[in-house]
Amino acid sequence: MGCVKLLALLWFILATGLAALEPKAIAVLYNSADPESMELARFYAQRRAIPEQNLVGLQMPRQAEITREQYEQSIAAPLRKVFDERAWWKRERNARGVLAPGYNRIRVLLCMRGVPLKIRMTPPADDKPVQDRNKQPFAGHDEASVDSELALFGIGSYPLEGAQRSAYFGQDKTIEQAGLPGLVLTCRIEAPTLATSRRMITDAIEVEQTGLWGFHQIDISKKYPQGDDWLENIVKENLKLALPTAVDRFSATLPSHYPSRDLACYYGWYDWNLSGPMLNSAFRFRKGAVAIHIHSYSAQQLRDPKQNWCGGLLEAGAGATVGNVYEPYLGLTHHLDVLHKRLLAGHTWVEASWMALPAVSWQAVTLGDPLYRPFKHLDGSGKVLDGDREYRALRAAMTRWGDKPGERIVQLKQAALRMESGIFMEAIALESLERGDSEKAGTLLVQARELYTEQADHLRQDLQRIAILRSAGQKDLALGRLHALAKSYAELSEVKAVHAWIQEIDPPPKKPSE
Repeated sequence: MGCVKLLALLWFILATGLAALEPKAIAVLYNSADPESMELARFYAQRRAIPEQNLVGLQMPRQAEITREQYEQSIAAPLRKVFDERAWWKRERNARGVLAPGYNRIRVLLCMRGVPLKIRMTPPADDKPVQDRNKQPFAGHDEASVDSELALFGIGSYPLEGAQRSAYFGQDKTIEQAGLPGLVLTCRIEAPTLATSRRMITDAIEVEQTGLWGFHQIDISKKYPQGDDWLENIVKENLKLALPTAVDRFSATLPSHYPSRDLACYYGWYDWNLSGPMLNSAFRFRKGAVAIHIHSYSAQQLRDPKQNWCGGLLEAGAGATVGNVYEPYLGLTHHLDVLHKRLLAGHTWVEASWMALPAVSWQAVTLGDPLYRPFKHLDGSGKVLDGDREYRALRAAMTRWGDKPGERIVQLKQAALRMESGIFMEAIALESLERGDSEKAGTLLVQARELYTEQADHLRQDLQRIAILRSAGQKDLALGRLHALAKSYAELSEVKAVHAWIQEIDPPPKKPSE
């Protein structure tokens, strides 16, 4: 057996041999003042076999943003009482004299739609403005997401200004294996509508039976090296596993109505509000998709799908995302390459998310079913759906010819022609592009275009070829082809992406007043 095949086999064994997070280790928190919150909690408990006694209803404020005092009085203090009364933990004073759990049966606290989202900053006692963040970034800043604060609610005392370091960051053990009884992993099921919130649950359960398959879209916008590096690392990881991945490296984010298809994963940055393919009302992610856009206020609110990011991604069909409720600073947000790699290794959504998060008592929120394991079946197991077959075949080809990339590409190209599969041809075109062979990629994209039957798919191949020209500095040629596409696809809604690129490459002159 070749070295690559042996490593792949070992990887699959490790991925499927993880100690499962048990339903009895999850407590479900809902707002008893909100009937929909209670309904959603019971719906989740029934679908995931959560014990009835693990449901916790507390009378909380109905607004998303609350004060520190409201958080302590209506959420944290009564929740500690519930944990005490139900003997879920045992708290004792540690060597430093701090009261903290030495044992904790509940490893995950799931907040349901209706639980307040964020804690506003406490005003300075002397009415003086908070110091300049560039000089002392955390001075006076005790604002946080409710979820992130709840992760430490069993700890007797800790500094509220700024962020606390998460001991789970960077680990690759399950939370049971890691121990850490003082840390409760938090997660949230909330979307702009109750229907979408319920769909997040049912989609996760269904996709776990089949695995998450499809294209991956990575939008690297060259904002700051750290964030760009995370996304580049995701591209490299996908290349190892032959997960078909389209990468945009232009400074602007993907244009409005970009004709993506079958998106299983989306990672991008840095727009304030929803943009790119998601602006097309006809666009839908694949069921159970993981979709994340880095922005300081991506989860500032979750009820308006047209504002910020998290709510809009979920309304567009995604099953899981992460975000921030206030300014977190980039290094203290989810490190997306770590999150993605842990998901690919078979970890649950909540554990992978927290493994990727360096800060606690800060701004992050994780949205989705905590038990969801989207890549549980990358080894080819699970229920096979017709719409997944081509993506599964791409993985199978890597398993068979992983140590012979040339042979694998030849076999997939022959299969693409034999099966008339635009997906196969586009996938190997994208791989060739990432391996530095833009000439071969361009030829394969022409062939992929011929195999697809939908206009939107044709346009995507055309745009990807134009992207090669742009990357090579051939601005005039790219612009000419874009103007031709604008005429050819004038009746297609996705033509807005063409016009956006024209404006981006050749913006109109500014008026004197501007």
